[in-house]
Amino acid sequence: MNAPRVLYHMVRADFLERVRRYSFLVTLAAALYLAYAVAAEKVWMVVGQGYRGVYNSAWIGALMTVCCSTFLSLAGFYIVKNSVQRDTDSRVGQILAATPMRKDFYTFAKTLSNFAVLACMVAILMLAALAMQWIRAEAHSFSLWKLWSPFIFLALPAMLLTASVAVLFETLPVLRGGVGNVVYFFLWTAAIALGATGVDDPSGLQLLYRSTRTALHALNPGGPENFNFSLTIGGERAVRTFPWNGIDWTWNVLLVRLLWVSAAAGLALLASVFFHRFDPARSWRKPRTQAENNAPDFSSEDRAVSVPAPVSLTAAHLTPLVRTLANSRFPQLVMSELRLMLKGQRWWWYAGAAGLLVGQLVSPERDVRAGFLLAAWIWPVLLWSQMGCREARHATSALLFSSARSLSRQLPALWTAGGLVALLTGSGVGTRLLLGADWHGFVAWFAGALFIPSLALALGIWSGSSKAFEAIYTVWWYIGPAHQIPGLDFMGTTPTSSSPGVYALATCALLASAYWRRRQSLGYA
Repeated sequence: MNAPRVLYHMVRADFLERVRRYSFLVTLAAALYLAYAVAAEKVWMVVGQGYRGVYNSAWIGALMTVCCSTFLSLAGFYIVKNSVQRDTDSRVGQILAATPMRKDFYTFAKTLSNFAVLACMVAILMLAALAMQWIRAEAHSFSLWKLWSPFIFLALPAMLLTASVAVLFETLPVLRGGVGNVVYFFLWTAAIALGATGVDDPSGLQLLYRSTRTALHALNPGGPENFNFSLTIGGERAVRTFPWNGIDWTWNVLLVRLLWVSAAAGLALLASVFFHRFDPARSWRKPRTQAENNAPDFSSEDRAVSVPAPVSLTAAHLTPLVRTLANSRFPQLVMSELRLMLKGQRWWWYAGAAGLLVGQLVSPERDVRAGFLLAAWIWPVLLWSQMGCREARHATSALLFSSARSLSRQLPALWTAGGLVALLTGSGVGTRLLLGADWHGFVAWFAGALFIPSLALALGIWSGSSKAFEAIYTVWWYIGPAHQIPGLDFMGTTPTSSSPGVYALATCALLASAYWRRRQSLGYA
């Protein structure tokens, strides 16, 4: 086969399919808003004792590149992590499996198609950096090389690495689903933290740290050897500026960036080892049921042609729908939704939830209990993420929504089941707050317990997938409650960071949004 031509058309087809999706437009809009925040000085880099670089081509390019490589390497993963699964669902994979295409060729093509989507976003942000040069420049000189070289050598290798990790996760049985969506966030956090350990991380933070430190030492030789370097959103503002002419792209620096490109290529090849080539015999399937094992196996010798006996046709009469039936079985419906939510969980999942609950009850310190609550409300994230989209995933929408009052009964029952999971897993903290008569803390905890299933339900119904909640909730959980950021701490881990009234209103808004969307999808006027 003509390998370059096949590779081009595979990458092109995947790219065109991705860029037509709403998720691509939403992520691109968020990236452009981030660019606006940089231009409006809502996001900035602070080095040393309150320093930032003069807004010249080098500093603008570096600042936009860091925002791009950190944000897109996280959000972009959830955009592109569906290429292999889409071929499976659309049956295209069966056609590809019948061709002489090798597994490593397929995973490499998928990596390049993922990279093409992310590189498109990088290109748009490069144009945004050019616009920022005209708007915010504090120096009269302009250098396109200094403005765009950080994108080429820092952002693009980071996007290629993200693309290859997405393909690898899709080929691993455990990481291809919701577990992988959560695991990647912590992997991304660890990769960003590499910059603080002196390692040249994929995002280039360590490289920028060394370059700006050298420039500051040249400006102030008697200054401290170690100083802060942070990408700040709403934190400490820089009060002084210093001239910085960009990164010195030496051969050693370029070799390190080339090593990250090689690592991405290696991950793409590693994915081919686990790729099952759409073979049903090697797929992660469930064992045969007892009925399937007992089914007769007709061999070619025993197979015979049987003529069915004539059947008499009778008129069918449907049972009339009783519209006056009371909602007396709502508790049973809630328990059914709860059993569906917990279906398939192993003993260790319940053991972990019980251990976190005991830790909440016996911990004497409030901060320790807050830590147990953090873990307890990330533990069931895969249970909540199926809310609102389970029907679409298992193709049971026609069966479920054809029942009586599915909108007025099933939706509240599903939300109630999700709320019970939150209340039960975090009941240790709620009990301690009640016993200690901490009413403000209890209201904040209760508002958080209702907010979580409301967010899951709304995102599941609107997106039709569990990926949106798994990505947004994990990031929100880490930024808000884990760091006790006021306004973002929906768990109320501290009195100063809790906002129970805000999240109570947000719960109502999310429920109204979910109800309206479900009503619209069912065809109600």
